Amino acid sequence: MMPWINACATDDIDEEDLIRFDHGAQTFAIYHSPEGDFYATAGLCSHENVHLCDGLVMGHLIECPKHNGQFDYRNGEAMRAPVCVNLKTFPVKVEDGRVFIEVA
Repeated sequence: MMPWINACATDDIDEEDLIRFDHGAQTFAIYHSPEGDFYATAGLCSHENVHLCDGLVMGHLIECPKHNGQFDYRNGEAMRAPVCVNLKTFPVKVEDGRVFIEVA
């Protein structure tokens, strides 16, 4: 079983926004959906390794700040060119006002 990592407080992320979270050698993006749910993906765009934390969140989409490719952060699906490789996603749980991600 993989460890759950305490990534941030639920209050650290506004709805329809994201934050960057670094753990070891990995960078993650943690999202707060319009419905109040939390999601986690790889923090770098699969197209050119740009940090997604500088991108724009619209509904359930994250738009890469470099070439405007889009992903659905709920499942990592690449939604708009030039991105064509899905983002890796990570399980998330919320306990006592904290967001935890399961890191492989």
